[in-house]
Amino acid sequence: MSKPNIPNLRTWPRNLSTSQGGGLSTSQYGGMSTSQYGGASTSQYGGLSTSQYGGMLTSQYGGLSTSQYGGLSTSQYGGLSTSQYGGLSTSKYGGLSTSQGGGMSTSSINVYISNIPPWPYFLRELEARGYDWESVMIRQYLPEYLWPENFFRLR
Repeated sequence: MSKPNIPNLRTWPRNLSTSQGGGLSTSQYGGMSTSQYGGASTSQYGGLSTSQYGGMLTSQYGGLSTSQYGGLSTSQYGGLSTSQYGGLSTSKYGGLSTSQGGGMSTSSINVYISNIPPWPYFLRELEARGYDWESVMIRQYLPEYLWPENFFRLR
């Protein structure tokens, strides 16, 4: 079974690669890019946008949505799902997987993509909303410099 291509679901690179197109890249289309459509952009379709399809959106397809495919969803493919391809899955292609294609991979090949906001923002939102277990899980895999209390202090 492969991860489905979901129409209207906007995604961005969300792994730990700093290479072009990686989750920590600030270059165009990178996960931390602030340019239009970038993973850390606040403009429409951006990873930090609250508008339609944005990473900080709480309604359908949003990175902070609890509905199917949402970043706060525990259903299959959701950001808080522990099943295959889920954001809290440690199996291949999961959000907490360190293998190629996983969210905690530093590889620039087969980059993990997701509709959640960048990891530090996502973790901060989870903690603010009381998702304690999920936050602890992410902290076990996410490098400390990307923890909100460190990441935002450096800004």
